[in-house]
Amino acid sequence: MESALSLAGVSKRFGDFEAVRDLSFEVKRGTICGFLGPNGAGKTSSVRMMLGLSEPTAGRITILGKAPGQSLERIGFMPEERGLYRKMTAIDVIVFLAGLKGVKASVARQRGKAMLEAQGLGAFAGKQIRSLSKGMSQKVQLISCLVHEPELVILDEPFSGLDPVNQQGLEQVIRELARRGATVLFSTHVMQHAERLCEQVVLLAKGQKVFEGTLKEARAAAPRHLDLEGNLSEAELLGLPGIASVADMGATEDGARLWQCHLQAGHTANEALKAAFLRGMDVRRFEAKEPSLHEAFIVLTGSNHE
Repeated sequence: MESALSLAGVSKRFGDFEAVRDLSFEVKRGTICGFLGPNGAGKTSSVRMMLGLSEPTAGRITILGKAPGQSLERIGFMPEERGLYRKMTAIDVIVFLAGLKGVKASVARQRGKAMLEAQGLGAFAGKQIRSLSKGMSQKVQLISCLVHEPELVILDEPFSGLDPVNQQGLEQVIRELARRGATVLFSTHVMQHAERLCEQVVLLAKGQKVFEGTLKEARAAAPRHLDLEGNLSEAELLGLPGIASVADMGATEDGARLWQCHLQAGHTANEALKAAFLRGMDVRRFEAKEPSLHEAFIVLTGSNHE
C-alpha cells in the first residue's frame, strides 16, 4: 500500500541547534499514527517540514506521493497555536478557509453547517469567534481543517486545552476520519490519547526517533506488572522467580499492602504466583497487567515526561 507520508533521513538545524536528527518513518494510507514525544522533542519542527512551511537541512519528505507543499488541497492541518479571525462568524471562517483549498462557497457553507450541527454548534454558526468559548473555537478550527474532506489530516497537539468531554469528542472524530479512509497523524505528549486511538506510533526524544511500530510492540519494551495484595514483605517478593523489582503501593482497607511487582524479561506472572502459593505466602488478590504506553515511553526515552 502506498504511503501517505514518508520521511527519509530528515534533519533540521537552527544554527548550532539540531531540532530534528536523521528522522525516518512512513505512515500507510488509512492509518491513525501517533507522533509522540515530550515538549521540545522536535514534533512541531517535523510537522512544519511535512507541510512545506520549513525546508529540511537534510533528507527527503514525500507527502501523498509529492514533495511538501504540492498537495495542500488534499491535506488538513490544525496547528498547535490556534488562529481564527475573531471578528468573523464561525460559518464564515469555515467557508473562507475551505475556499483556500478550492471548495466552492456554497458547498463549504452546506458542509460547514452540517459539521457544526454534528459538533453541537449549530446554534453558534452565526456567532463571532470572539464570543465562543475556547472549546467551541477549537471545534470550529477542527471543522475548518476537515471541511474540504482531506486525504491526510495532521493535528498538532489537538487535545491541548480541551476538557475531558471535548477530548472524547475529538477522539471520536479521529476514529471516524479513519473509518472513511483518511490518514491521520497527530502529535501529542499525552500518551493516553495515542493508546486509545493509534495503530502506529512514532516516539521522538531530543529530535531523534527512538521507536516506530505498533502499540503492542511499543509496550513490549516495558516490563509487565504483577500486582499482589496481602501481608507480604519486600524481601519475600524479591525472592520470587522472575521478579525484577517491587514498589509499595500502600495499605489496603483491611490493613494488607498492595505491591506492584515488575517482571524480568522472559518471565511470566504465573511463575511468580505458583512459587508464592507453594511457599504459603499470604496472597489475597493478584492481577497481571500489561505495561502502558507511557511506561514504554519512559523505558524507550529514559525520561518521565507527561
